[in-house]
Amino acid sequence: MRTAAALIIGNELLSGKIADANIVVLARALRSLGVVFRRVVMVLDEIDVIAEEVRTLSKTHDWLFTSGGVGPTHDDVTIDGVARAFDTHVVIEPSMESMLRAYYGDKLTEGHLLMARMPHGARLAASKSMPWPTVVMNNVWILPGVPEIFQAKIPLIREELGADVPFVSHAVFTTLDEGTIKPMLDRVVSEHPDVEIGSYPRWSGLEYKTKLTFDGLDVDKVRTARDAFAASLPEEAVVRVE
Repeated sequence: MRTAAALIIGNELLSGKIADANIVVLARALRSLGVVFRRVVMVLDEIDVIAEEVRTLSKTHDWLFTSGGVGPTHDDVTIDGVARAFDTHVVIEPSMESMLRAYYGDKLTEGHLLMARMPHGARLAASKSMPWPTVVMNNVWILPGVPEIFQAKIPLIREELGADVPFVSHAVFTTLDEGTIKPMLDRVVSEHPDVEIGSYPRWSGLEYKTKLTFDGLDVDKVRTARDAFAASLPEEAVVRVE
C-alpha cells in the first residue's frame, strides 16, 4: 500500500495561537484513496529543521505533504527548506509570476511576487477545479496552511494520486466501558489481524460509553470482525451497529 506523511510548519501552531485544521482533512482524503497516512510532524519556521524533516520523510514515504509557510512574509520559509532538502536553489517561476501580475494588477508588490518562488526542478500541478498551481518537488506537495485554501487543493491531490482500494470503516456503539469489553475486544483483535480496530471511550452523553471502529481494505473482513465483536456483547449493551 502507498504511504504518506505530513509536515506541518508554523510557530503559531506550536505556540497555541492557531489550531491546525488541515490534518483531519488530509487524513480523510488519503483514507478514501487507500493511502496509509503514517506520520505527522510539526515544526517551527526554521529552514534547517524543515529541510531535515523533508529529507527524512520524503525518503520513507511515497508522498509527503507540507502545510504552511508559503506566503510572502519573513516566516514563510517552507520553499527554502524544501529546496535545501533536495540540495537545490530557489527560482521565480515565470507562469506563476504572470498569474500574480494579472491577479493583483496595479496593487502588485514585490512581496506578492515572492509567492512565485519554487525549488529549482519542481513542477506545478493544477486542474480546472484548482487553476492556481501547487508546487510539487519530487514526491513532496507544498501546500498552504490557510485551511480554506488547503481544502481547496484536496480535489487536485485526489486527481493526481488516483485511488487504490479505499479503506472501509464500520462501527459498534456500546453502553459498556473499555474495562468491561477488553476480553471480547482482545479476542476479536487476535482473530482478525487484517482489520484495524480502535476503541474510543465517551465521557459525556447518555447514548453510549464506547465506540469501536473496524477499518480495512477488505469489506467482508471488516464486516466479519465488526459482527463478531457485536455478537460477543450482551444484546442489550449494543446501542447500534454501523
